[in-house]
Amino acid sequence: MNSSSSIASGLHPRQRQQLAVQVLSKKSKISHLAHEEGVSRKFLYQQKALAQKALNKAFEKEEGENEVLYYLPITHSWIFQLILALILICHCSYRGVKELLRDLFDYSIGIGTIHNRVKEVVQKARKINQSQDLSPIKVPLLDELFQGSQPVLTGVDADSTYCFLLEAVEHRDEDTWGWHLLEAEAQGLNPDYTIADAGVGIRAGQKAAWGDIPCHGDVWHIFHQGEALCRNLAKKAQGATTSREKLEHSMKLAKLKGQGNKLSAKLTKACKKEVKFQKLASDIKILLFWLRNDILSLAGAEWSERIELMNFIIEELQLREDQAHKGIRAIRVALSNQKNDLLAFAEVLDQKLADIAQKFRISPSQVREVCFLMKKSLSTNLYWQKWNQLYQQLKAKFLPVKEAVESAMKSTPRASSLVENLNSRLRNYFFLRKHLNSDYLDLLRFFLNHRTFMESRVAKRVDKSPTELMTGIKHPHWLEMLGFEKFQRA
Repeated sequence: MNSSSSIASGLHPRQRQQLAVQVLSKKSKISHLAHEEGVSRKFLYQQKALAQKALNKAFEKEEGENEVLYYLPITHSWIFQLILALILICHCSYRGVKELLRDLFDYSIGIGTIHNRVKEVVQKARKINQSQDLSPIKVPLLDELFQGSQPVLTGVDADSTYCFLLEAVEHRDEDTWGWHLLEAEAQGLNPDYTIADAGVGIRAGQKAAWGDIPCHGDVWHIFHQGEALCRNLAKKAQGATTSREKLEHSMKLAKLKGQGNKLSAKLTKACKKEVKFQKLASDIKILLFWLRNDILSLAGAEWSERIELMNFIIEELQLREDQAHKGIRAIRVALSNQKNDLLAFAEVLDQKLADIAQKFRISPSQVREVCFLMKKSLSTNLYWQKWNQLYQQLKAKFLPVKEAVESAMKSTPRASSLVENLNSRLRNYFFLRKHLNSDYLDLLRFFLNHRTFMESRVAKRVDKSPTELMTGIKHPHWLEMLGFEKFQRA
């Protein structure tokens, strides 16, 4: 090894960097610099190349964001798909579609063309809707909402969330509901029972169309009414407390002037009013808590006992009625009129639990105890104490019985929550329109029934559409069902 090589190999990175900078600066000739530092010219050229490469990289323009990911062939058919996706997936208005195509795709299109393009696929969507077999639906949920002053009738399958009814109508009376339910029946709909609120038109229409098929009550509306009443009474109780505190403050000031007797009567009255309102608010809150958690909960007593408890709640509410709190009478009357409908789910659950008892050859009371277990929190000692107790009683039968009871409870709906959820999602579409027509609603119903759930609290729904959940059969993408070729990257 020659001397220049040994010197070069002994240089530290910092020294190599300084040599590279000197070479790049061109202040000295490379031959002179090599002689001074005792290294070869080849070594200096190597350091220069490394430094130049690092320098170029430091000032290199970033190409990451401008890198072409893939190429998309833009055809008239693809533009049409984009229009549908913007309207149905993104809730976009026609003017929004026009603006997006102009700004991002340099493509000009008229509002009328967008309307005509959308209308072209309506017939295909309507045909698919009308050809769908509805016989798998066993528990339809019925409801109605309004777009301005126009009623819209809705119907959803409690299990799959399939929307079998979405119609804008002039009236929501018996004849209108009956007509549309008979149309659904012609597609195979033959439910065990339905769930709806106390709407007169819904119930009269169902009775006219389907006769003796039961229409169960919707517990969600009663819960909502009860929560509103509790909030109102709590505000009044708080208002009474505030009034009493203000009078007490005024009394202190009056006493300093020797005039306390002027406010004593008012303060006494305010104190009594506060006590009365607080007790009333507390009593109503307790009664409605019992209603929600003991009477109208899935994990509860058998139907006959629930009816007795419901009558007790009604009697207690009646004792507390007065003109100042009309909400108490309103919920009492609602419970009196709807108690059999609201508790109809309990009869269905009782029969399922009786079938489980017979299947596993255990007593109905033991099955009911397993049902009550579902009411307790998994994080409590009480749950596991009861779990162990039931396991000791039922031995190897316990886990299968528990699984059967859980399944029975999950398959016994009490509320029309899913149709209320649908109605809230429909609002995101309806607010863009002053008027609704059957063409738009048929296309919207087709889309909602054939798009897949990206997320859901119910695991079985993820990556499946309502139609797939109802039929158990996988179908093509909704764009392909409308006759388009869905783009896929190579």
